[in-house]
Amino acid sequence: QGQLVESGGGSVQAGGSLRLSCAVSGYSVSTNCMGWFRQAPGKAREGVAAILSDSSTSYADSVMGRFTVSKDNAKNTLYLQMSSLKPEDTNMYYCAADCGVHCSGGVCRPILADFTYWGQGTQVAVSS
Repeated sequence: QGQLVESGGGSVQAGGSLRLSCAVSGYSVSTNCMGWFRQAPGKAREGVAAILSDSSTSYADSVMGRFTVSKDNAKNTLYLQMSSLKPEDTNMYYCAADCGVHCSGGVCRPILADFTYWGQGTQVAVSS
């Protein structure tokens, strides 16, 4: 069975940076759509970022220009570099696998909040 194990969360002041890592087993980051979403207790899931097998990426508007998703195919590991963090970024962040895809006009893009599998999450707290 596949497993996704997040690490790298913590507490940081506004404007700071964190790098989240996700050790993946049972799924290949080189062939699957991988990504991250965040979800606070009592709140809806918010897709954050996704990266396709061809390494093309998609981001939520709220993190555009501040977050970068990447992967290391050899290590089968997914990353989320978060910079210029804001208090509203405070959340539980989940590594996820197998995203839904919407295709139109021959172009396919991931559905950020639509993943089949995810890990247990890692907490990110941004103070003001």
